[in-house]
Amino acid sequence: MAALRRTLHLASLAAGTRRTVAGHMAPILQQLQRTGRWVMRVLASSAGSLAGSCLADRSLWDKLHAQPRQGSVCTFDWFFGYEEALGLLLPLLEKSRAACPPRVLDVGCGTSSLCTGLYTKCPHPVDVLGVDFSPVAVAHMNSLLEGGQGQTPLCPGHPESSLHFMQADGQNLQPLASSGSFQLVLDKGTWDAVARGGLPGAYQLLAECLRVLSPQGTLIQFSDEDPDVRLPCLEKGSQGWTVTVQELGPFRGITYFAYVVQGSD
Repeated sequence: MAALRRTLHLASLAAGTRRTVAGHMAPILQQLQRTGRWVMRVLASSAGSLAGSCLADRSLWDKLHAQPRQGSVCTFDWFFGYEEALGLLLPLLEKSRAACPPRVLDVGCGTSSLCTGLYTKCPHPVDVLGVDFSPVAVAHMNSLLEGGQGQTPLCPGHPESSLHFMQADGQNLQPLASSGSFQLVLDKGTWDAVARGGLPGAYQLLAECLRVLSPQGTLIQFSDEDPDVRLPCLEKGSQGWTVTVQELGPFRGITYFAYVVQGSD
């Protein structure tokens, strides 16, 4: 059955088709219904364009991140947040303590709690950089970090930890990151969004993540995409690296996957 699913997927790629938006967005829409309605307005107003490649379109994300938030919710997570990823991330950071502090890159960070959670809750020193191509998302996260709009500035969980947010395209990290400069690179749903615009863009994203990753480092892609779909792509684009997958969850009834790409020890 796995081989049949992989064959069907490869056939669909050759025909230029992709997974339907309804299927791709179902887990996200379920989370949105539980966590707030502010994003639902954006998706509803963009429903006509969701059938195309808008998940790779910066204007959609600018519009989404510009929506006023309700209550005290300052971050928004696709799939899941920092707490659910903690059990996987902390052992990797412990292993990377030879580089003190280890550098962590969250590519396509949006307004997720991954960066802020690592900065405020990780007991080990970490140097975290969140990048996103949406200036609206980056401005919001910098405001959150600095205590704008009446918020309390974020405090590090370790006195040697640091956190920065910058606008950048994950497919071209040359302006801000040299080769081999990060011990841990995180991608939570970014491949999924970029791939909506075509696999060449997703492969370029992967190539940039691996370029900035240290030879002994780790790249993690968090996704709800089936391993029979994602693993062949990662194996093709990560030759010379070790690719494995771990199940995460279920969280709120949904099972996710951590696709782990590692260099040699």
